[in-house]
Amino acid sequence: MRKRLEGYFEFARLGTNWRTEALAGATTFITMAYIVLVNPAILADAGVPVPAATAATCISAAFGSILMGVLARYPIALAPGMGLNAYFTYTVCIKMHVPWQTALGAVFISGVLFLCITAAGIRQMILRAIPHQLYAAVASGIGLFIAFIGFQHAGLVVRDPNTFVGIGNVRNPTTALALFGLILMVALEVKKVRGSILIGVLAVTGAAWPLGLAHWSHASIGLRALTLTAFKLDIPGALHKGLLEIIFVFFFVDLFDNLGTLVAVTKRAGLIEADHSIPRLNRILFADAAATVVGSLTGTSTVTSYVESTAGVMAGGRSGVAAIVTGLLFVAAIGAAPFAGVAPAAATAPALILVGSMMLTAIAEINWHDPLAAVPAFLTLVLIPFTYSIANGLGFGIIAWAVLHLAAGKLRRRDWLLYVLAILFMARFIYLGAN
Repeated sequence: MRKRLEGYFEFARLGTNWRTEALAGATTFITMAYIVLVNPAILADAGVPVPAATAATCISAAFGSILMGVLARYPIALAPGMGLNAYFTYTVCIKMHVPWQTALGAVFISGVLFLCITAAGIRQMILRAIPHQLYAAVASGIGLFIAFIGFQHAGLVVRDPNTFVGIGNVRNPTTALALFGLILMVALEVKKVRGSILIGVLAVTGAAWPLGLAHWSHASIGLRALTLTAFKLDIPGALHKGLLEIIFVFFFVDLFDNLGTLVAVTKRAGLIEADHSIPRLNRILFADAAATVVGSLTGTSTVTSYVESTAGVMAGGRSGVAAIVTGLLFVAAIGAAPFAGVAPAAATAPALILVGSMMLTAIAEINWHDPLAAVPAFLTLVLIPFTYSIANGLGFGIIAWAVLHLAAGKLRRRDWLLYVLAILFMARFIYLGAN
């Protein structure tokens, strides 16, 4: 049996073994375990019960990671995505006043849509339609979006009646503690300490207790907490006209975030073919989409691949066994559900800021010397945080790209889908302006 498993996971070809893969899986888990505390804290602002959100986070991460390991055989772990959870809470639920149950319905539909286009092979057409530099701008814009939310939670950025935003009081205990947490996390990152974000969150939480900033109340334990969110999604509500753009954003960002992470991890692991193709790509996308569907059914936002998987690759992970180990550790983490609400804003805010800053590395992929690429990318980049909406930034970016290339006489027949998307986004903005 052991030999058959080693053959299935191609241990000999990849030059790996059980011990190395187990260590790699544990390393990946440690670097991304902060999501067990941070994701429920974000979803809580949308009204999702924290213990249930924690259990859903662990279950969806475990399901996605194990499925990725078994089906696609890659050392890529999955969990609810940073950025999409912020969009779910602060744009869809709070800004648009959509109940979290309905928002979960939109996540479910986007996951099913992803499954369908994966099975039909339509994903290639969509990937060709959206310029890669706009994808880089979206990734960076989401990073700014996450960091902006972190600054707000830390009390470092506050409302100002004259300038819209202003600086908060650094003498405020929450703000001061959040800044301390950010410095600690960055210091640990510089020293290459595994789990730097998780260690920082736990350290700040411990420091918050004597200051009266952390609180704990008895809650349902583990899987029992899921009764508060499991199968509570409202799919009919999500199908209403006003939520079509939300479904598209969940779908689009998940698709490109997954592919960006996939390229980063497979490059680091040396798993890309000579012709730059990625073996078993359909299986990877299927695992991602299936995990999103399961996540929405249990009570969390869109599940996607995590770039922290590169930590496991650097530890020697080459096969799907590493992802399976990470998934099993997420199963064990379900027991943390009653304690997730302990982490105060001062502990989770610096994690958001640091993760947001790391996402800005994609800016380097944009050709800032070419106005035809730079202007659409810039509009996408800044309008995501400024309008508190991934959809708005993406929409303006696609419209600008289409209009500028049309004006420059660089219209290409193969870009027809991009122009269709531009027309749809333009119609959306005109419709919103008339209401």
